[in-house]
Amino acid sequence: PYNQAWVVGTTGVWKTTNGGTSWTALTDTQCSLAMGSVAIDPVNPNIVYAGTGEQNNRQSSAWGGGVYRSTDAGATWSFVGLKESASIGRVLLHPTNANVAWVAAVGNLWKPTAERGVFKTTDAGRTWVKSLYVDTLTGATEIVMDPRNANVLYAATYQRLRTGFGFNGGGPGSAIHKSVDGGATWTMLTGGIPVGDKGRIGLAIAPSKPDALVATIEHSGSGGTYRTDDAGATWRLVSRMNPRPMYYSKPSFDPLTDQRIWLMGVQPAKSEDGGTTFVGMPNSP
Repeated sequence: PYNQAWVVGTTGVWKTTNGGTSWTALTDTQCSLAMGSVAIDPVNPNIVYAGTGEQNNRQSSAWGGGVYRSTDAGATWSFVGLKESASIGRVLLHPTNANVAWVAAVGNLWKPTAERGVFKTTDAGRTWVKSLYVDTLTGATEIVMDPRNANVLYAATYQRLRTGFGFNGGGPGSAIHKSVDGGATWTMLTGGIPVGDKGRIGLAIAPSKPDALVATIEHSGSGGTYRTDDAGATWRLVSRMNPRPMYYSKPSFDPLTDQRIWLMGVQPAKSEDGGTTFVGMPNSP
């Protein structure tokens, strides 16, 4: 009654066809790198994109080597660009045209670079254009799409820099942005978002009610889980929950209701009331 074939990205891309009982490595001889994001074309599942590089802000984070693409369900892969992006937070595919994809590139953890932000391809990765760029210290950690309209996108940016003796895990570059033209232009969303320097931001959009989004926002005084029900025009703090932001920052909605939300963490948490209250979930047998 459920699909038993999945792919996951860890150190390389792995596939199961029996619901997780056994796994096969797909990239050991091609691009066995730390994976930040894997995306499968919903029309033709033989088309798979893999964005490499661990996106977490840790001195031991493994860097990647750009974006790879497969047209045979992972049997073979082709490098398709963004080699200097170092770490990729999300690969997002157009729902009806697999030649169109967006990449949220976090960028090099250790130095300022220009290859960070949101990139877009319309030719299956042969060429990329910079869609959203803030500065050499600010990358993009997340991008989500309104399921009703592929031109409506939301992206989270994150200002960060590691050094040998510490790190800067926030700044004015961290923000939430919205596009209504497929990424040609972007507007920073500010209504209800805490002012001042912010750290990492996680984003999720509700498939059942796409005007509803949640954002986990790292902030020194007003951090927590924020929610909008008007497509980003206004946001409100609904909970102080935001487990260790630089590691997790991955909220997700139940596909059938906007009231059930999960937050990842050492102990995952679940809300049944739209994000107002969370209850810890079991994380061991």
